[in-house]
Amino acid sequence: MRHKKIAMMLATAALTIAAGNAPASPLPQPQAAALTRQLQAIVSDPAMPLPGLSVVAIRRGEIVYRRHFGDKRLAIAGAPAQPIDDDTLFKVASVSKFVTTLGAMKLVEQGKLSLDADISDVLGYRLRNPHFPDRLITLRMLLTHTSSLRDEGGFKFEPEVSLKEVLLPGGSHYGKGAMWSADHAPGAWFEYVNFNWGVIATLMEAATGERFDRLMRRLIFDPMGSKAGFYLGDFGPTRVEDVATLYRKRERDGAEAWDPQGPWVAQTDDFDVVAPTAPAWLPEYKPGANGTIFGPQGSLRISTADLAQIMLMLMNGGQSNGKQILAPQTISTMFSRQWTLHPAGANGSANGDGSSYRGLYHAWGLGNQQFTDTSIVKEGHASGDRLVEGGGFKGVGHLGWSWGLNALFVFDPASRDGMIYVSTGVGADPDKQPGTFSSEARFQERITDALYRGAIAPR
Repeated sequence: MRHKKIAMMLATAALTIAAGNAPASPLPQPQAAALTRQLQAIVSDPAMPLPGLSVVAIRRGEIVYRRHFGDKRLAIAGAPAQPIDDDTLFKVASVSKFVTTLGAMKLVEQGKLSLDADISDVLGYRLRNPHFPDRLITLRMLLTHTSSLRDEGGFKFEPEVSLKEVLLPGGSHYGKGAMWSADHAPGAWFEYVNFNWGVIATLMEAATGERFDRLMRRLIFDPMGSKAGFYLGDFGPTRVEDVATLYRKRERDGAEAWDPQGPWVAQTDDFDVVAPTAPAWLPEYKPGANGTIFGPQGSLRISTADLAQIMLMLMNGGQSNGKQILAPQTISTMFSRQWTLHPAGANGSANGDGSSYRGLYHAWGLGNQQFTDTSIVKEGHASGDRLVEGGGFKGVGHLGWSWGLNALFVFDPASRDGMIYVSTGVGADPDKQPGTFSSEARFQERITDALYRGAIAPR
C-alpha cells in the first residue's frame, strides 16, 4: 500500500506545475560566485582532477545556475584546448536510457506500443526466455530491468546481425544463451541490464518502420528544437567540433592500467583525430532488425542545456516552447513506482540483486531510477542512492558513467527542483575513492552536494 501511495504522489506531482510556488530567481551574485569556486575546486582537485564539467541547477521550475568548467578537448600536439560551452554535446552514457524511454512512452501514448502486451507481436517472432517458455516478455519488463535478459551475451551487435539470431535458440549468434537468466523468470527479478534498451530500440523500429535514431529525432528532439542525436553520422544541425572528447588517465586499450600521474588518454569521441562518417551499410539497414547499433543504452550526444529543457518539459506537464511533447498522463505513468528493492530477509525473499553497483538501486519507475534517499554505512563502507550529505532530496532520473564520463539527471516532480551534471573524464580510479554516504564515488557526491546546497536548498 505504501508503494501505491508513493506512486500516486509522483503521478500527481508530474501533472502539477506547482501553481502555489513562486518562480525561483537566479542565484544572487555572491552565492553564485561561492558555488562556482566550490565546483572549480572539485574540478581541480589533484586527487581526482576532471578535464571538464558542465552543470545546471533548477529550483522551483526555473534554471537558477548554469556553468561550464574546463575543456571539451584538451591541448594536444600543439593544438590549443577548446573550452566547454553552451553548444557542447556529451556522450551521456546511461542517461541515454532515460531519454530513449521518452520515445518509447510516446509510442505507447500513440497506441503503437503497449506496456503489457507480448512484444513478440511487434517483433514478428516468438520471443521467450527458453528457461521459462510460458512467460511472455513485455515492454514494461524491459523498462524496469525485470525482463530476465542479461548482458553476459553482449548488448551491442554488428549491423549485419539480426537480434532474432541473437535471442532465439539455434540462432547464428545465440551462442550458449548467456543473454537469458536461468534462475529468474521474466517479471520476477530486477537486474540492471543494458541489453534491454537494445531490444526496446528494435521494438520501436518494428512498430513504426523507422530507424531508431531518426525516430527519436521525430518524436522528441525535433519538436523540442534540440540538437541531440543517437548517431553522429546522420544528425543535425550540429558540428563535430561541438562534441566533447572523453578522457581518463588510463590506457584506452591493452591492460587499461590507471596512471594518475600520467597524461590524459582520449577514450571516445576524439573526433579531432578521426571525424565520424556515415558508414556504407547505413542506407541499407532494415528498421526492426538490430536497434543496438545506435546505442540506445548509452550513445546519446546532447548538451546540458538540452537536458535541462527535457527536465523542464517533464516538470511542466509535457509542454516545451508551447508544444505538447508528452501527455501529462504519460509522464505520471512513466514515474509511477514499478519496483522497490526487498533485500533477502526483509520480506522473506529478495526481488533484486542489491549487491549490483554496490547497492545503488533501491527503486525503479519506467526507464528511470527513483532515488529514495537511502544511505547505509557499515564498517566504514557506504552504499545507497542518497544524493546529498545528510539526506533531504528524493527524485527521479538516471545516472550515467562510461569512458570516464560521469553524469546525473535527477529532479523532484513535487518541488520542481533538479540537478544535472556531466563530467568529461576522471584522472584516477573512482573505485579507489568511494563515497561516504552512497554507492557513488566521493567526487560525484561532492558535485551533487555542492549543487544542492549552493543552488537549491532553502535559503
